[in-house]
Order: sequence, then structure tokens, then C-alpha cells
Amino acid sequence: MYRVWSFVTDYSLMLILGALIALVWANTDASSYSHFVNFEFAHDFFIGHPHIDEAGRVEYRSLTLQYLVNDVLMAFFFAIAAKEVWEAVILKNGSLRGKKVATPLIATVGGMVGPITVFLGLAAFLGSDVYDAVANGWAIPTATDIAFSYLVGRIVFGAGHPAVRFLLLLAIADDAAGLIILAVFYPLETLVPAWLLLSLAAAIGVYGLFNRLPRKMDHGDQLRKKSTWVREKLSFWPYLIAGCLSWYGFQESGLQPALGLLPIVPTLPHADRAFGLFSEAERYLTDLLNHCEHILKYPVEILLFFFGLVNAGVEFSSISEPTWLVLAGLMIGKPLGIFLFGYIAAHPMKLGLPQGMRTIDLFVIGCAASIGFTVSLFIATVALPPGDVQDAAKMGALFSFGAAIVAVIAGIVTRVQKVSH
Repeated sequence: MYRVWSFVTDYSLMLILGALIALVWANTDASSYSHFVNFEFAHDFFIGHPHIDEAGRVEYRSLTLQYLVNDVLMAFFFAIAAKEVWEAVILKNGSLRGKKVATPLIATVGGMVGPITVFLGLAAFLGSDVYDAVANGWAIPTATDIAFSYLVGRIVFGAGHPAVRFLLLLAIADDAAGLIILAVFYPLETLVPAWLLLSLAAAIGVYGLFNRLPRKMDHGDQLRKKSTWVREKLSFWPYLIAGCLSWYGFQESGLQPALGLLPIVPTLPHADRAFGLFSEAERYLTDLLNHCEHILKYPVEILLFFFGLVNAGVEFSSISEPTWLVLAGLMIGKPLGIFLFGYIAAHPMKLGLPQGMRTIDLFVIGCAASIGFTVSLFIATVALPPGDVQDAAKMGALFSFGAAIVAVIAGIVTRVQKVSH
């Protein structure tokens, strides 16, 4: 239980604390909370929330606290998520490679199709007014919060159960799909794709000059003097500069700037293996990619506190149809979608399940994966305009914590046998 608690403190406690403070603050003094969140550092600045004129062009940008947290600093959070996805896909022993991941990946598709179907289906049932108000938020219930879901999975199944690894694969794949959805379906303004050439140039340039070139110059040199000099003297700075350029390219292109560091992540030198998300052994890897993740660990924890603080401040009076639609999408659509698609993959498609895992465990995994929280909150802020509908949808993302209780009950009812090691 100590290790489980360490996961909470390392990845989740600050986020929960920020969200709780925001909820109390917004429901006791909504006016001061709103002023805090919308505090303006600069009215007309080169980065910030775009103000669009009648012609659809950016008239000026205002740098507010919420923009700074959500669109600038959250880029580091998404970079860490992208690092895990990148390693899982590119490395020979990556967890998202080979036939072993076929069933989890198909189950992931179900974990997205199910919530979207339930969300939009119920919205249509409630009438055109509700449907029109919430339709653009269809992606909110597709998210899975990796840290919380993994924590719940360990509590329900035990650390050594194959279902825990299945859940982790599913959550990582879900995050990868979520990043794609954010980039493709939720641009902040009119798209100007030409600006993405800046991001591409930054990625190619930093990879060629500070990764590929030193290694090529070290060919035949076992001491790898050039690569060592670049690593020790320049460290992460060239990649940070490239990241700033890439981020700016994303902002000017109209895409979510919080995803601006994604093109830079694959350019960093990385180890030839990965031990997996939340693994203690990861700290012993000294390649630059893991080194950057180690540096970012504590700053990102503080960032998650502020993310919870500036996004979770929703008045309880805002609870309405969008709240229940998001909650239904997460807590009904996701377990059913994961179970149905996982069953089809395992049996009719004969892809099978990991040894020691039962078919009914797919449903329990779906319950654990129904905690949207972090990414659901983020999608809600970009998918829906500020106001009552967005606040109601955010409340649904917050209420998805109830999936933890449902998962524990489902584990008991289905007689899950915990595996400690």
C-alpha cells in the first residue's frame, strides 16, 4: 500500500489539492475566483488568448493566468505523456509494439467509440437544444487519466495482475489518440498550416545538429567525445529553444499550443529501452530524454496543482444535462465499449487475452479507465465556450472520480483475484 500511496503523492496529490481549493473557492466567492483565473499579465502580447475580429483574424492576444497554465505550461505535461507514448512505440521492447498489444489497442477504440456513442446518443434523446449546445464536446468523455486509472487498477487487481499492464497499455494508447483528437478537431482559431513549417524546421534542425551530427562525427570513436561534449555542455538547452519555436508555430497555426512540444520529443537522444510508466527503474536511465523527464517531474507536479486550481473551479449550481452526459459517456460508454471491443478482439478475432486474465476483467478495466479528470478537463476548456455548458461538462469530468468506487465494487462482484507480485 505504501507504493500505491507514493503514486498518489508523485502524480496526483497536487492536482487533487488544486481542484479541491478551486471548488471551494468558486462556491464561496465566485467573483474573486473568476478575477484570479482571468488575471491579465499583458493585454496586447505576442502570445496569449486570441481575440478574433469580424473577419476571423486575430486582432490581438491577451496573456491571462489561465492561458499561461493551460496553453503554455501544460505543454510540458503533454511532452511527458508524449515521451511515454514515443518510447512505447519506437523501442524494440516498447509496450505498444507487436501482436501482444492488438487486443488492448482494439479495446482502446471501444473505449472511445462507446463514450462518444452514449454522449451524443443521450444528447440527441434530450432534444436538439441540448444536442446543439454540447455536440462539440463529444471528445470529453473519451479521455482516460493514466495516473488515477493506474492507481485504481493496482488497488483492484494487485500490482502483479496482467490486467494492470493491459490497463496501462490501454491508457497510454488512449492518451495518444487524445493528443491526435486535440490537434485535429479542436484548433483554437482559423488554421494557418504554413506556421507548422516552423515547428517542423525546429524539430529537424535540432535533431540534425545536436543529435544526429555528433553521433555521426563519433563514428569509430568508442569514447564518443563529440556526443559527450554536446550532452554535458549544451544539455537540454538546444531542445528547449527548439521547443519554444515549435510552440510558437503551433500557436500561430491555430492548433492547440499545449501540444507544441510534441514534434521535439522524438528528436531527443533516448535509451534503447524503457521500463514503463511509473517504474522506479526509469530514474536510473541517464539518456537526455529521461534526464529531461526527471528535471520536469517536480515542476509538472506544481503545474498540475495550478491546472486544477484554474480549471476545476465550478459552481455546484452549474450541474445540468452536460454533467450527466459526460458522466454517462465515461462511466457507461467506456466500460461497455472496452468490454465489447475487447471481447471481439479476444474471441471472434482470436487475438486472445494475456495469460491469467479473464474476459470479465475487461469490464473491470473499463470501469477503472472511466476516470477522465485531467485530460477531460482540458478538452472541456477547449471544446466548449466559457459559460454554463462548459462548467457543467467540467463537473462531469470531476464526478468521474466516482468510477474508482464502481471499479472496486465491480472487482468484488466479479471476484477478481488480486496478484501482489
